[in-house]
Amino acid sequence: MKGWARELGFAALAVSGVDLSGAEPGLEAWLASGFHGEMDYMARHGMKRARPAELVPGTLRVVSVRMNYWPQAADARTALGDTGRAYISRYALGRDYHKLMRSRLQKLAERIAAEAPHGFRVFVDSAPVLEVELASRAGLGWRGKHTLLLNRTAGSYYFLGEIFTDLPLPVDAPEEAHCGTCRACLDACPTGAIVAPYRVDARRCISYLTIELKGAIPEELRPLIGNRIYGCDDCQLVCPWNRFAQLGAEADFAPRHGLDAARLTELFAWSESEFLERMAGSAIYRIGFACWSRNLAVALGNAPGTQEVIAALQGRAEDPSELVREHVAWALARHRARAA
Repeated sequence: MKGWARELGFAALAVSGVDLSGAEPGLEAWLASGFHGEMDYMARHGMKRARPAELVPGTLRVVSVRMNYWPQAADARTALGDTGRAYISRYALGRDYHKLMRSRLQKLAERIAAEAPHGFRVFVDSAPVLEVELASRAGLGWRGKHTLLLNRTAGSYYFLGEIFTDLPLPVDAPEEAHCGTCRACLDACPTGAIVAPYRVDARRCISYLTIELKGAIPEELRPLIGNRIYGCDDCQLVCPWNRFAQLGAEADFAPRHGLDAARLTELFAWSESEFLERMAGSAIYRIGFACWSRNLAVALGNAPGTQEVIAALQGRAEDPSELVREHVAWALARHRARAA
C-alpha cells in the first residue's frame, strides 16, 4: 500500500485502529468552552468525530496519508514583513487541495480493492473526522502544541486525508511526541489563540477570523491581524521541526495569479467578477467576495497610510456590502487617528 501511495503523490501512509475514546474528553471540553466559535457543525456532529465506526458503519481501520504542499517560491517571512503586501497562508496559494487529494485517495482505495475487496469511504477535510488524532495514532507524526500534526522529517506543511475501510489491516505504531519544553508556537501566535499547549481558541485564531467567520471581525483583534488576509502560518513558521519540511511536488499547489507577491491595494481593486474568475478552483473562493474584501480592508487599515492605501479605501467607502463598508470605515478611522 505504501508504494502505491507514493506512486499517487502521497508522501507517507500509515494505518490506525478506530478506538478514539481517549480523545473524547478533550473534544467535549473544547466544545464546552465555546472555542469552536461560529463553527456550529463542530458541535452538531458532537462525538461522532471520535467514533469512525458511527460515521461509516463497519469501519475497522483508518488509512491516513499526507501530501506535502509547501510551494518552492513561498518566502513567507518576507511577505509578512512587507506590510503593504498581502499574506495568504501558503497552503492556499495554489489550487484547492480537496479535489486533488480526494481523487488520489479514491484511486488508492480502488487499487487496494483490486487486491482485497473492501468497503470504504475516503475523506479530505470533508466530514466529522479527527484527522490529526487518527494520523498521530497511525504514526504519521504527533500532535504539536499548536494542535497540528508534526513529523521529525517533514515538519507540518502537508495535507491529511483518510480511507475508512472494513479491512482488518495491521496497524502502525504511534510516534512519541518531540516538542519537549518548546513553546515557540504559543509565543508566536499574533492573537494569543493558542491559550495553552494543545488548546486553541478558534475565536481568536486568524485562520478562523479570515476564513470561517462570516460577520464582522472583532475590533480589538483587527490590529493584530496585520497583513494576513487569508489564514495564518505563524505557529508553523517558528516551529523548529519545519527546518525539515519538504517542498510540495504537485503543480496544482504552486502559487497562482501572483498571490505570493500581490500588493493589498492591487487585490482590493478587484471587482467581484475578477475575484470569482481568478479564485475559481482555489480554497479562497468559498469565503466569497465580501469576506475577501473585509479581510483586505482590515489589512489596509494596518498598512502604512500612503496615498495609495488611503485612496484604495476611500474608493470603496460606499461599497454595496454593509460588512465591507464597516471595515473600510474602521480602516480609514485608524489612519486618521495615526495622522493626528
